[in-house]
Amino acid sequence: MTEIEVTERVIDVAAIEPRFRHNIIGQFFKHLEPGHSLQIVVDHDPQRLRFHLDFAFGGLCEWSYLKQGPDVWRVRLRHARIDAETELKDANGG
Repeated sequence: MTEIEVTERVIDVAAIEPRFRHNIIGQFFKHLEPGHSLQIVVDHDPQRLRFHLDFAFGGLCEWSYLKQGPDVWRVRLRHARIDAETELKDANGG
């Protein structure tokens, strides 16, 4: 069996102009395959980004802190897998 190596993209948010950050990170997340993740590195707690992603993607965006300040925050954003049972429940309204 062939093992596929998946690398996790790391985005240094400081390199993105502030007014575009949420949209750009949202686009990166939108194009992640289920089960894959990316990391963001930022100089503050990115709570507003978390609210933005929760609104845009709901439970599909799993958020976990890898480092919490005081100078650097590192967060993993993982695209949650939806199993077949969950999809069936949603499709049948329950």
